[in-house]
Amino acid sequence: MQPNVVLPFLSSTLSFVFALFLLDQWLERRRPYQLIWMLGMVWYGISAGTEFWGGAFGWSEPLYRAWYLFGAFYVAAWLGLGTMFLLAKTRFGYGAAISILGAAPIMLASQAKHQYTDTGVLPIVAFGIAVIGGLLIVMETYRGTGRWARIAGILIVGGSIAVAPLVAFAPLPAPGYQLDANGIPVGDLMPGAIRLLTPLFNVTGAFALALGAVYSTIAAIRRGKLDSRVPATILIAIGGFIPSMTSGLSRFGATQAFFLGELLGVIFLFAGFLVSIEVFREFRIPFTKRVLRTRGEPQQIP
Repeated sequence: MQPNVVLPFLSSTLSFVFALFLLDQWLERRRPYQLIWMLGMVWYGISAGTEFWGGAFGWSEPLYRAWYLFGAFYVAAWLGLGTMFLLAKTRFGYGAAISILGAAPIMLASQAKHQYTDTGVLPIVAFGIAVIGGLLIVMETYRGTGRWARIAGILIVGGSIAVAPLVAFAPLPAPGYQLDANGIPVGDLMPGAIRLLTPLFNVTGAFALALGAVYSTIAAIRRGKLDSRVPATILIAIGGFIPSMTSGLSRFGATQAFFLGELLGVIFLFAGFLVSIEVFREFRIPFTKRVLRTRGEPQQIP
């Protein structure tokens, strides 16, 4: 019943359950954002699952590498990308560009804190690609082509593929993993070049979730109709913000709330989707025809 075991277990289990609901909804409606969110929750479940396994049965180098890849790079980025595709037909591209460029201050703060000497040019090249991509998103949003979300998708998917071998083959000193005094894994063992790349993913995703909530709320107020989209996006933004905050604090040595923040994050994310008529017009057992509750007519995605 150790918290380092129970909390990650609950986070992982709930994440996979949530992913099943999203997969079921995607199979029914074929919306790209549902598939992207589903993958984001799978990454969430895998990341928390590595923490559970490490806390219960002991850590190893492969487990540590998987934890870092999915947790530090994939989870927030893919959830934020789902929000971008949800709002792909709107002017939220400006918010997406801000989300991508907002990683710069975090990268600078991390470098100032840790004074990495092994970064090389990789973070500079990666950030240059992100800046170019952000500017292209701004241009496509201004032109109103509706293609800006595809650019964001190329950045996130391409970046996810690129960082996988970097994390998999990064040189790590023995024993190949690192825990703090509380038994919580920390990313200090990873090379500085890799650590500086993480804000381009998790900060971008967290900002996209938060700004998406603000954008949807303002749009609803302008329409004069505060429908379920407003509380849903607010809950989703909270769900993205809490683990991003506790994860960010862990980079500066404050890890006490890491597992709790992770669990609260998935709870708020799940709650946000459950109250959204746009995502769940029917509440039913996944992969069955058994409807538990009908929530009204589906509304058009903005």
